[in-house]
Amino acid sequence: MKEKLKSFSYIYEALASKRGLDIVGMDLKGNSSISDFFVLVTANSDVHMGTLRDVSVEALEKNGRTCIIEGRDSTQWCLIDAGEVVVHVFSVKGRAFYKLDSIWGDSDILRYTYED
Repeated sequence: MKEKLKSFSYIYEALASKRGLDIVGMDLKGNSSISDFFVLVTANSDVHMGTLRDVSVEALEKNGRTCIIEGRDSTQWCLIDAGEVVVHVFSVKGRAFYKLDSIWGDSDILRYTYED
């Protein structure tokens, strides 16, 4: 299962290139009817949320995926639905409030780490 999570490396790398915090991929296949995979990332400001949203959409579209964006103006959570994969861009407060990491914590998880 982790191999499929690794196939979304282009999303993780795009988010990391813009200094996204705590980047996590989650394999929800068989555990959710919402989507097969989630990517979670935390932003450190409203402007940073917009930057992470834009770089996610750009990476997804470059890889042939159509995106629907929800929460474009939210300061807590923006959701980018690309079908098989959904990217969640959170503020620090939003990530703590919605707790998707713990709700889906029994799923296969890939924590993306990068070096400066």
